Amino acid sequence: MHNFTYYRPKTALEAVGLLDTRWGGAELLAGGTDLLALQKDYIAQPEKVVSLTGIPEIVGIKMNPEQITIGAGTKLSTIAENTEMRRRFPALTTAAGDVGGPQIRNMGTLGGNLCQRNRCWYFRDEHTPCLLKAGPKCFALEGENRYHAVFTQGHKCVIVSPSTLAPGLIALGATATVLGPNGQRTLALDKFFHAPTSATEREHVLAPNEVLLSVSFPIRKTMNASYEVRHKQAYDWPLVQAAVNMNLADGKAADVKIVLGHVAPTPILSEAAAKALNGKVIDEESAAAAGRAAGEGAKPLKQNGYKIKLIEVAVKRAVLTAAGAKKI
Repeated sequence: MHNFTYYRPKTALEAVGLLDTRWGGAELLAGGTDLLALQKDYIAQPEKVVSLTGIPEIVGIKMNPEQITIGAGTKLSTIAENTEMRRRFPALTTAAGDVGGPQIRNMGTLGGNLCQRNRCWYFRDEHTPCLLKAGPKCFALEGENRYHAVFTQGHKCVIVSPSTLAPGLIALGATATVLGPNGQRTLALDKFFHAPTSATEREHVLAPNEVLLSVSFPIRKTMNASYEVRHKQAYDWPLVQAAVNMNLADGKAADVKIVLGHVAPTPILSEAAAKALNGKVIDEESAAAAGRAAGEGAKPLKQNGYKIKLIEVAVKRAVLTAAGAKKI
C-alpha cells in the first residue's frame, strides 16, 4: 500500500475542498470495506484519503409525512434494522440486510454501496491492464465472463453494477443529493449510474470533487420487494437481482416498476417487464410473464447465458413476494 495523507474533515463542504478535479489523486473513505481492498491490491493509489466518518450531517434516517431521507454515511445495518422501513419498504431493507455479513453491514454505508467500484476480476487484478485502468481492451469480453453482464449491447466494458441497494431505491423513485464546489444538485437515482469505458470514469456520474450527501424517496403506500439469486447467502454478491414496486387498482397491478441488478454495467429499469405486468391480476402466470419479458433484449456472453433464466426467476419471485403471495 502506498503512503498517503489522511484527512478527517468535520463538514461535507470541507471534504469537497480537499478533493481533486481528477480521479485517483484523492479517495473518499466511508466504511472502508472497498477502498482498503483496492489500496492493498494497488488498484487505488491515492495521495490523499479523505475520511467522511467525522461528518454527522450525512448520517441518519429522517422521515416526514412525504419522504424519507437517508444520509450517505448511514450504516447498512441501521437501514436493515429500521422497523418502520422494514414494514413499508422491504425492497430496500431486505437488500441492505443481505449485504455481506454482520461485520460488513456494521461498517459499510449507503454511499459506499452506491459508489463502490466494480468486482470484475480483471479490474481487481493489479497485473491486468484492462480498459478501466488505461489498458487496451475489456478482457472479459472474450475471457472468463460467467459473472459479467448479459445486457452487453453498446458496452465496451461488460462489468455489472455491484450495488445491491440501487435496484430497490430506483424502484422506489429515489433521488440523490450531491455536493460539489458549485453547491448542491439533485438527480434521479436511475441517472446516477454510468457505464465506464476508461480510467477517467467511474461507475457513477459524480465528479471527482463531489460528495454524495443523501438519498431520498417518497413515502407512498405501495407493494415492493427485492429478490436476489446467489451462490451462497453470506458474503457474496448476487448473480441476479430484481426489485419491484407497484400498486393495486381493482385487484390488478398498476404503476409497476421493475429494476434489474447485476446484469449490466448499470441497474436496468425494465419497461418490458413492467408492461407485461401492468393491468394484470398478480399470480404465478403473470409474474412469470413479467420475468420472461425482463430478459428480452439480453445478449449474453459465452459463459453467462444462465443468467437469462435467473432473471426470470428473480423477477417472478420479487413480484409474488411484493404481492404477499410468496415469502422469501
